[in-house]
Amino acid sequence: MKGRTAIVTGASRGIGRATAVRLAKDGVNIVINFAGNREAAEETARMAVKAAEEAGYTGEEIPRMLVIQADVAKKEDCERLAEETLKKFGRIDILVNNAGITRDNLLMRMSDEDFDRVMDINLRGSFLMMKAVSRAMMKQRWGRIVNMASIVGVRGNAGQINYAASKAGVIGMTKSFAKEIASRGVTVNAVAPGFIETDMTAAMPEAAAEAISSAIPAGRLGKAEDVAEAVRFFASEEAAYVTGQVLCVDGGM
Repeated sequence: MKGRTAIVTGASRGIGRATAVRLAKDGVNIVINFAGNREAAEETARMAVKAAEEAGYTGEEIPRMLVIQADVAKKEDCERLAEETLKKFGRIDILVNNAGITRDNLLMRMSDEDFDRVMDINLRGSFLMMKAVSRAMMKQRWGRIVNMASIVGVRGNAGQINYAASKAGVIGMTKSFAKEIASRGVTVNAVAPGFIETDMTAAMPEAAAEAISSAIPAGRLGKAEDVAEAVRFFASEEAAYVTGQVLCVDGGM
């Protein structure tokens, strides 16, 4: 994977940051997308470079980083993100559609705005980014698209109608686009994390977190690094004959 280029959306924290760091260990150049926190995105870049150095890369071998602010819900931002990546690196090999938000509430209490915003970022954003990078990948006849779904998109969850719908939609898009683009050497897969230790889960009440942990056969919440390893597999040469798949990283849920 050395010398390849990956765009990781929502890479300023959590699973996106862990993914950027993991890919950098393999010598992958990383385009770190963020929505609002530039300082956190630049910290991801520093962590990724450090990880590459610890993996043995030195001098010009150290993968390069590019930090770009973009709202994936906006078509022009997605197109700009792809264009700036091509201008900097000349190719786009890997897309990790990780950017996502939650706006949880019971259906009867959920506002139209909260439903629409979650769908815009989680579902429409993934669609727009796939469209923005697919032409370059088809021209190269090589590409890896990894979409971030969720166990909630597989089994549903009370209070997350919007989030579950968006992630179920991501799974449907993954399976469909995989069929459209497989003949061009491009794979499209999804990772469906369970309950992972991130900023989102850290805000949960302790009792709720304990209840969730007790329902996980592995007996613990997952770590962002657990998910990043699954992403890394889908992005690798070894996964060339795996496409249209959904891998649950959920501790056995």
